[in-house]
Amino acid sequence: MEGRLTHHHTIINNTSTSCIYSISASPIPISKRPWVSVKRPSFTLRSRFGVRMEDPCSVSPRKKNLTTSNHLRHVESMAHLPSGAGRITRLNALILGEALASEEDDLVYPSEDFSRQSHLSSPQKYLEMYRRSVQDPAGFWSEIASEFYWREKWGQQVYFENFDIRKGKIKIEWFKGGMTNICYNCLDRNIESGNGDKIAIYWEGNEPGHDSSLTYNQLLARVSQLANYLKDVGVRKGDAVVIYLPMLMELPIAMLACARIGAIHSVVFAGFSAESLAQRIMDCRPKVVITCNAVRRGSKIIYLKDIVDSALLESAENGIVIDVCLAWENDSAMKKEMTKWIKGRDIWWQDVIPKYPVTCDVEWVDAEDPLFLLYTSGSTGKPKGVLHTTGGYMVYTASTFKYAFDYKPTDIYWCTADCGWITGHSYVTYGPLLNGATVVVFEGAPSYPDVGRCWDIVDKYKVSIFYTAPTLIRSLMREGDEHVSRYSRKSLRVLGSVGEPINPSAWRWFFNVVGDARCPISDTWWQTETGGFMITPLPGAWPQKPGSATFPFFGVQPVIVDEKGVEIEGECSGYLCVKSSWPGAFRTLYGDHERYETTYFSAFPGYYFSGDGCSRDKDGYYWLTGRVDDVINVSGHRIGTAEVESALVSHPQCAEAAVVGVEHEVKGQGIYAFVTLVEGVPYSDDLRKSLVMVVRNQIGAFAAPDKIHWAPGLPKTRSGKIMRRILRKIASRQLDELGDTSTLADPSVVDQLIALADC
Repeated sequence: MEGRLTHHHTIINNTSTSCIYSISASPIPISKRPWVSVKRPSFTLRSRFGVRMEDPCSVSPRKKNLTTSNHLRHVESMAHLPSGAGRITRLNALILGEALASEEDDLVYPSEDFSRQSHLSSPQKYLEMYRRSVQDPAGFWSEIASEFYWREKWGQQVYFENFDIRKGKIKIEWFKGGMTNICYNCLDRNIESGNGDKIAIYWEGNEPGHDSSLTYNQLLARVSQLANYLKDVGVRKGDAVVIYLPMLMELPIAMLACARIGAIHSVVFAGFSAESLAQRIMDCRPKVVITCNAVRRGSKIIYLKDIVDSALLESAENGIVIDVCLAWENDSAMKKEMTKWIKGRDIWWQDVIPKYPVTCDVEWVDAEDPLFLLYTSGSTGKPKGVLHTTGGYMVYTASTFKYAFDYKPTDIYWCTADCGWITGHSYVTYGPLLNGATVVVFEGAPSYPDVGRCWDIVDKYKVSIFYTAPTLIRSLMREGDEHVSRYSRKSLRVLGSVGEPINPSAWRWFFNVVGDARCPISDTWWQTETGGFMITPLPGAWPQKPGSATFPFFGVQPVIVDEKGVEIEGECSGYLCVKSSWPGAFRTLYGDHERYETTYFSAFPGYYFSGDGCSRDKDGYYWLTGRVDDVINVSGHRIGTAEVESALVSHPQCAEAAVVGVEHEVKGQGIYAFVTLVEGVPYSDDLRKSLVMVVRNQIGAFAAPDKIHWAPGLPKTRSGKIMRRILRKIASRQLDELGDTSTLADPSVVDQLIALADC
């Protein structure tokens, strides 16, 4: 390995730019630990100003360099305890494949062989590209964009941005005037380069043995047939199409078909209730709704067509009438004759789509024309329709996929996310296919028919890149190592984590047990709004700290600010913002630009505010601490819920934890923890006290939970997102205000939690 980074600021054209580093390194041997022999480099670091710095592994932490004394502190010890990291007083080097990540202060290096073959083999190579991306964004992104097909090239101005609400309307544009089509770049371009017979999608059904595949040629034919049908029923450029499908191959087919003809797709996760679906239909007013009659998930059947019928009835009662509902017969879950039907509106996919031509002309669109709407919902209020446009999103998702996963043409890639979420848009459909990848699409439940299903699929398709959520990692971790070790998994090369900060104990289990200490983990931070990865490891370049998202992707300038919006330098904790735009940024909230500006750009003028808390350690590594609205104020101490959760799950008998705040008559807010134990561990007062002590020891007495609530399971959506809104209501005993629980993977969990409230 060639070096480790220490963070400092550099002034470029009178603009403070975070995360510019300089490194030199000369490897020397280290003393051997009794349990393993490891090579560890020693480093000499030089700043751009010529200041020599010692190896951060061997010196005490540098004093904070703060531009304000009023910085946000999630916990008082944050200077020495980055969120979830454990006490990093020294950093032990590990080489992937040679040792287990078993100590809480391990620094994990990629192997020399992995780095040598990766797209970015060292911190220096990353820094060369990163510097250019922030100093010359127009040139940097134009060069990457030119790798794709453009019917007409963009104008002289590559991008335009205004992030400062004080200077007028917030506006972001990339490659405006350039004419392209993302479906063409996903399919036709790959076929023309000779990859028509390469597998584009392996589909794995709910039941083992129920599978299928499509080559790029076959996928283009299927997409074209649906695109021709949509045009035939009146869908034109700029029209919306709502897609309410499970993870059948027809879901990415429908997305690509819309993109091919310039229509705007809005995928709604096929776990949302009829009311939630109706809200989205009424907001975007689609020409067509696409669904299927039913789906099996595990042993359960979900009647999707009934949900759509109820949603269309509700939208019609509010004046929005949909004339066409195209339904796929998913005969493994439900037969045609059992499906409720409305003649004249409802159309069976299998009856009409195969009759259409297998070629379809491309609708060329401007880079700034809308590509899709994706609604995000909070606990209250109208869903937000996040609008992404075509050109910048295309360039950004393709680039982030390539570099963050070190993608190679021989890789088999599997992301467990549903296309109803942004991860399924960017890293199941568009990012992989733009790179000509082979993608595994999985319809079923990851623990059906048993908890080894994921690794069975990995071995079956020889998956080399596996990308999933910490929630799934923790749930599989809870079941025991034997369910992993009985499968080979030798094909795995890179692992990935998405959706929330991954606690270090889960990171280590993922690395040690699933990846056999061979595979780097791309622990990605990003959002629906960002379109693609913002802070992420680049697996061949970085030494990793379990639980840290490491450093920003190209062109991304993260800053940490205090409550007054003042940037904090060096080792610190605060609010995570981004200054300057990136191509994948969303452009507005559909039909509500004022809400877009208020939500994301008003809190800290001049910045995009992510809504997340973040710490940066002495080495410049970023640690996400969760949503700012998931910060509990206990007697004046601001405590991130993610920090308490991470401490709890470090207990060997705790499989998972979710923490919420409740009103407290003395402290203002108290800490209420829902704890799921490792399988077979009984509830006891001694264990409850032990869990509280773990938090006291790792964070401090002020962060000790006031209540430990035993939880056989947590209320999660089928994508693995914990519904904290429900947990807050249970903790506050507001049981008549639980709201819609229809999107939960297992609604019965709520009743179990209520029953255990006083145990």
